[in-house]
Amino acid sequence: MDALFSRTIKAGKSTFFVDVKEAKNNKRYVSLAESTISGEGEEKKFTRKSILMFDNVAEQICDALMEATGVLKE
Repeated sequence: MDALFSRTIKAGKSTFFVDVKEAKNNKRYVSLAESTISGEGEEKKFTRKSILMFDNVAEQICDALMEATGVLKE
C-alpha cells in the first residue's frame, strides 16, 4: 500500500515515520511509527511500534500535541 503522504524524522537511534494511507474501505488514516535499533554488529535488532489514527480522533490528537509542544517551549 503506497502512502499518500510520508515524512521521516531521524533522532539518534530512533527513526519516526508519519504517513497518511488509505484503508481498503477508502478511509484515510495517519500512521505514526517509531523504529529503534539495539545491539551491535550481527546482533542488531530493529523494533517497530506504530499507532493508527482515523479522522474521528486525528484532529483532537493533533491539538493535544500542539498544546504539549507549547508547554515544552515554556
